[in-house]
Amino acid sequence: MRRSPLAAVAMDRRSWLSVGFMVTLLLSGVLSLEPITTAVAIATASALTGYLSYPRFYCGRLVECCEDKPFNSTAFQEALEQKLFGQHLARDIIFRGLSGFMSNENPKKPLTLSLHGWTGIGKNFISKIIAENVYELGMNSKYVHLFVSDLHFPHDNLISLYKDQLQSWIRGNVSNCPRSLFIFDEMDKLHPGLIDTIKPFLDYYEQIDGISYRKAIFIFLSNAGGEVINRVVLDSWKAGKIREDIQLKDLESVLSVALFNNRDSGFWHSSLIDKNLIDFYVPFLPLEYKHVKQCVIAELKQRGVEADEDLASRVAKEMTYFPKESRLFSDKGCKTVTTKVNLYL
Repeated sequence: MRRSPLAAVAMDRRSWLSVGFMVTLLLSGVLSLEPITTAVAIATASALTGYLSYPRFYCGRLVECCEDKPFNSTAFQEALEQKLFGQHLARDIIFRGLSGFMSNENPKKPLTLSLHGWTGIGKNFISKIIAENVYELGMNSKYVHLFVSDLHFPHDNLISLYKDQLQSWIRGNVSNCPRSLFIFDEMDKLHPGLIDTIKPFLDYYEQIDGISYRKAIFIFLSNAGGEVINRVVLDSWKAGKIREDIQLKDLESVLSVALFNNRDSGFWHSSLIDKNLIDFYVPFLPLEYKHVKQCVIAELKQRGVEADEDLASRVAKEMTYFPKESRLFSDKGCKTVTTKVNLYL
């Protein structure tokens, strides 16, 4: 976890106040050489010092400040359409959910998204796109906080300690920046009950101990529910329906029930589900061969290599697919595309 943003901001402000003071001394020395009154010199130095010490002077220039980047819904939509392949449901839900939330000056609760599906199909990637469109520094922003279950909460016997630390971390960072983003990866590996410790922060409270959490964003990433999603998509394909005809209503209720009753999920009997505090359950569909090809072409473009349909086809064919009889879906999504491309360049 990063150094406390509270300490960082305090240090930045003190530094610039010191700069302002030094400028005042410098001006005093320089102005003494000119035929100007002491009163004018003091007034000029004071005005400059005040300007330098004003937070917006250095926001975006020297340090990152909270809510420094204006949200552009058009740019966000374009990023989703150009970078996220084969996920018409996720793209639509997240665009409408985040855009509506960011345009609301007084939301009733924090935005809470729960992203589900097998590995390599875009859950982490879309979290990165969200961060890049909300914060100037994207995932490197000091207002983005990523928790990985195995890394940050590895020991079952320390759950009580983790609960206290998690509450303190969220409380401290939201008090510093109301528009904070918290991402919890590998929710399917999280100890059941741990996530419920943040329930008060996701609820409809106006304030808790003087702090409002209503502008914060919480994103949960999980492989749990992937089998349910895959079964629905496969059944739809067998029935002769096109992929884009699958709607959220076909998945949302069965997905939430599956998560609530899954003992191997961090959402097992979770009050976040029981109390309807998750705004959107976002299903990520398994990727097909054509989507893997799109991932390969995007990877080539990112490396400055001319898009090659033949190369993209060869790389896509290197992937493994399921079910065995139809080889319809990539079992790793686009996760190994980067390493596969390395073999051909």
